[in-house]
Amino acid sequence: MKPLIIAIDGRCASGKTTLAQAISEQLDCNVIHMDDFFLRPEQRTPERLSTPGENIDHERFLEEVLIPLSKGLPVKYRPFECHKMDLGNEIFLAPKKINIVEGSYACHYALRGYYDYTFFLTVSEDEQIQRIINREGEEKAKIFKEKWIPLEEEYFGTMEGIEWIKLERFCGN
Repeated sequence: MKPLIIAIDGRCASGKTTLAQAISEQLDCNVIHMDDFFLRPEQRTPERLSTPGENIDHERFLEEVLIPLSKGLPVKYRPFECHKMDLGNEIFLAPKKINIVEGSYACHYALRGYYDYTFFLTVSEDEQIQRIINREGEEKAKIFKEKWIPLEEEYFGTMEGIEWIKLERFCGN
């Protein structure tokens, strides 16, 4: 039986991780976080970052995660750790019938063909900023507003042709 692969993409602070966690508490499934595939420093070239959605290592994600998942094989990868700006210890995931990929950039054009379902979570701008402040603090929220949110919005502009299951205002608490 072919494994089911679900993508949960959407705006930061819209509840992607919370939704994936809630599903995993009810079902026996793997959850893979796109945050584990941000570019390493040497990959962050001006050419790469000038294209929407290219601030993740979609090549590594495809090779180490999506291709093995789609074949029902075990997955091994080393997550990118922002605080170290390097790859962390290896993660091993046994094959499961249901697999969830959560995070912004999950539906990058190079990855789309591997998903059985794609969900898009959204949140109002005001609620988004408040959630980021609550989670990250005022100083980091400013960086999100000036850098990360505009990059995500550019990426979302490239998403034509995806059949989304759109969820608004998901909140697990």
